[in-house]
Amino acid sequence: MMITLSRSGSKIYTAEEYLELEVRAEERHEYNDGEIIAMTGGTPNHNDIASNLMVILKSGLRGKPFRCFITDQRLWIPQLNKFTYPDVMVLSQPMQLMAGRTDTVINPLLIAEVLSLGTRSYDKDAKFAAYRSVASFQEYLLIDQYTVCVEHYAKTEDQQWIFREYKNLGDRMTLSTISLEMSLADLYENIQF
Repeated sequence: MMITLSRSGSKIYTAEEYLELEVRAEERHEYNDGEIIAMTGGTPNHNDIASNLMVILKSGLRGKPFRCFITDQRLWIPQLNKFTYPDVMVLSQPMQLMAGRTDTVINPLLIAEVLSLGTRSYDKDAKFAAYRSVASFQEYLLIDQYTVCVEHYAKTEDQQWIFREYKNLGDRMTLSTISLEMSLADLYENIQF
């Protein structure tokens, strides 16, 4: 099933209608308070970076009380009536699901987005603002797929966000929320710019 709507589409969908359509859809769609938006496909670099991060997370968190998801796991942001599919998410156990659903999570701890030309501004601004409305959300990674660059945001106890930027393959980054250190060389392994 293909849902094609312009941003100024005339039909407003309820969350229930969106979820019913999305379960049968061949492509993924975000939902933003009544509007259904088709998601674009990724590039090889985009997919490799997300996969590299997933491998780092899965191996580094083995035996710890976390769950990791990539690309196809839907997240509900109740305060904004928004559904989205982050590139990579880490949730603490026990995983929490939207009431009445078995396919939609609500308690991300860490979210990573691989930036593309078409989504860069959205991921940095509106999407980050939406994620910040989720109480469990503590860390955000914005990973450039065109050059070595990771923007890392970490929430402090007093609700402030600390920003760090990494631009060298030799850099190491600590994900404090999940007590995991990773290298940019591993994150960008086999990426050709």
